[in-house]
Amino acid sequence: KQWYQRRVRAISKTPVEDIRNIGVSAHVDSGKTTVTERILYYSGRISSIHDVKGKDGVGAKMDSMELERQRGITIKSAATTMFWGGKQLNLIDTPGHIDFTMEVERSLRVLDG
Repeated sequence: KQWYQRRVRAISKTPVEDIRNIGVSAHVDSGKTTVTERILYYSGRISSIHDVKGKDGVGAKMDSMELERQRGITIKSAATTMFWGGKQLNLIDTPGHIDFTMEVERSLRVLDG
């Protein structure tokens, strides 16, 4: 809980010029969630990398729904915040399947401001 409170204070004090919004958007099965998982790992946001399809019993951090882990696809966009090189990065991982186009559009509107 203390770790979380420190993060919230750090986020709320970040100057606007030090905030970067990143959206990962591409065709289905192109590796969006895999790239997102690596970014989270190398930024120190997560401590281990897991398989997107959940073969290891854990699954990708950004795919929180059980159905996403079973099918190995992103259904619902997921957002997180991390710090890298003195900048606050807000990252959104979007679905790639055409059935979830509205979810992608919603995420892009958020990134657009």
